[in-house]
Order: sequence, then C-alpha cells, then structure tokens
Amino acid sequence: MTETREIRVSAAVILDAEGRLLLVRKRGTTAFMQPGGKPEPGEAPADTLIRELHEEIGVLVAPAQLRALGEYRAHAANEPGFVVVADVFAVDLARRMPVVAAEIEEHRWATTADADDLEIAPLAREYFLP
Repeated sequence: MTETREIRVSAAVILDAEGRLLLVRKRGTTAFMQPGGKPEPGEAPADTLIRELHEEIGVLVAPAQLRALGEYRAHAANEPGFVVVADVFAVDLARRMPVVAAEIEEHRWATTADADDLEIAPLAREYFLP
C-alpha cells in the first residue's frame, strides 16, 4: 500500500460582486488556483493566508476579514502524486483590487462557465468554483 503524500496549505475563497471566484496562476505553471500557500514553521493557518494574500495579490487583510470554511482535500495541481490538505477561508477584500505580485503570473475571476476553457486546480474546481 502506498502512503498518501500531503501538502498543507491555506487557501482563500474570494468572490467579486458578480459571484466570480478569484484564481491565480503561478509563474511556470499552467493551472489556476485559489490564492494562498504553504505555512512557514509554527505559522497558524489564518496567519499563513494573511501573509500569502499580501505577497501574492498585494492585499493586506485583517483576521476579522477571514471566515473559516473548514479543511478540504484534493489532488495537487502542480505536484503529481500529492494531495493538498487546505484550510480554506472566505475572504472579504472590501473593494480592494488584487494585483499580480511575487510568484503570481496571472489572476482572473472565473465561473463554472469558464471551467471548460481553463485548467483549474482540483481544489477550486471540485469545491469552490461558483
């Protein structure tokens, strides 16, 4: 029996006024996914997400702007053979606009109608794409 290899992350569900989900694509990859990332040693999931949102999309959020949605599992988009274990939070950007920063190459707002034309990470596609 093979052991499941896991990657722990924090991920954001950010919706715009039209109900579209914010997705990002990291440089050198093809799949769009929710903003977020891996924790640094000793970092709590909410703190990880706050740091990652600031680094990746240039938005600083307060803990009060996060609402925990739970833990979700899905196949990793960019790391074959791994499962992503994600602490997911709904995030209110309070009308602030995301910008491409750090390792992010591109961002876009997506709906289920866009899913056929985009490579979307399993976590976003299976659970959060409106």
